[in-house]
Amino acid sequence: MADNAKGAGVAMATAREPRNDLDHIPGLLSRLGDDVTELLDTKLSLLKVEVKEDVHAYVSGAVTIAIGGIIAALGFALLNIAVAFGVSILFEDTLGPAARYAVGFAITGAVYLLVGGILVLAMKSRLSKRDMVPNRSLDELRKDKQWLKNEL
Repeated sequence: MADNAKGAGVAMATAREPRNDLDHIPGLLSRLGDDVTELLDTKLSLLKVEVKEDVHAYVSGAVTIAIGGIIAALGFALLNIAVAFGVSILFEDTLGPAARYAVGFAITGAVYLLVGGILVLAMKSRLSKRDMVPNRSLDELRKDKQWLKNEL
């Protein structure tokens, strides 16, 4: 009879195990929800870092372009002054002080125009190569989406 009681106890324990597994499902789902939330928080943090890096690159590029534009505008202004002095020479019979001023302004203006233009073109080229899409975050989100599809 003691064997029957042991056998019945084992049978009852076996019958309870599936029920215990069902009792654990809400806890497992809760943990899954917490893990997915943590994963999304991590992905959003990565996205923020990528966007911050891109914004920093564009701001520094824009500042360099602005400086280059100012230098180019200064060069253009000096070149225009030189042209004006050069035109005024055409009306004089001899080469005087104005001619020397014109040559000085022309050389200075050309140098500023060249330096400013090079800065603008170099930064424009560098920025055009940069992609504003946060590719690392998108790749990670695609992987997570695929993983969730496979798991569920």
